Amino acid sequence: AILACKTPKKTTSSRLEWKKLGQGVSLVYYQQALQGDFKDRAEMIDFNIRIKNVTRNDAGKYRCEVSAPSDQGQNLQEDTVTLEVLVPSCEVPTSVMSGSVVELRCQDKEGNPAPEYTWFKDGTSLLGNQKLGKHNSSYTMNTKSGILQFNMISKMDSGEYYCEARNSVGHRRCPGKRMQVDVLNISGIIAAVVVVAFVVSLCGLSVCYAQRKGYFS
Repeated sequence: AILACKTPKKTTSSRLEWKKLGQGVSLVYYQQALQGDFKDRAEMIDFNIRIKNVTRNDAGKYRCEVSAPSDQGQNLQEDTVTLEVLVPSCEVPTSVMSGSVVELRCQDKEGNPAPEYTWFKDGTSLLGNQKLGKHNSSYTMNTKSGILQFNMISKMDSGEYYCEARNSVGHRRCPGKRMQVDVLNISGIIAAVVVVAFVVSLCGLSVCYAQRKGYFS
């Protein structure tokens, strides 16, 4: 992300300050040096700031202040810019049935250059074309399209999932979402079918008995 200072008449003798606005004012660039955590993940390009590894905490309003000597003393110019931090969109189903095919999708339309995607489960990264564990179902992860596919999902695959999009500029991630895998109760279904079949048979016998007794004549 680039914070562009668009004040006119900037010269080499101009003094530049960048500030982040909010409940309080924090210095971003002061006395020809980046401040705070921007020291390690930002750089100055002329009067502009290029931020690497943008996070949601970076969102907000910023103001650049350029002062330069003039005939009337110091001439102060200001420009305010708003940084909107967009995160990848993630599609994670909240509830699925064990044994089904399930896809989780991740996409960062704003990424330039095009990012590669990595999925995480409970904070641990998943590797492409691997198994989650000894007792877990196999999955396939496409780092180009951002699709994580479970070929036959199991109860062990329940957890919190999030996706990270990464390119040469930095990386961004979507908020984690919980996916619950429910096991189909086969024994319960069989028992229900048996009960229904028994009731139907009983009703059929009752009708036959009634007919033989002449109740319907």
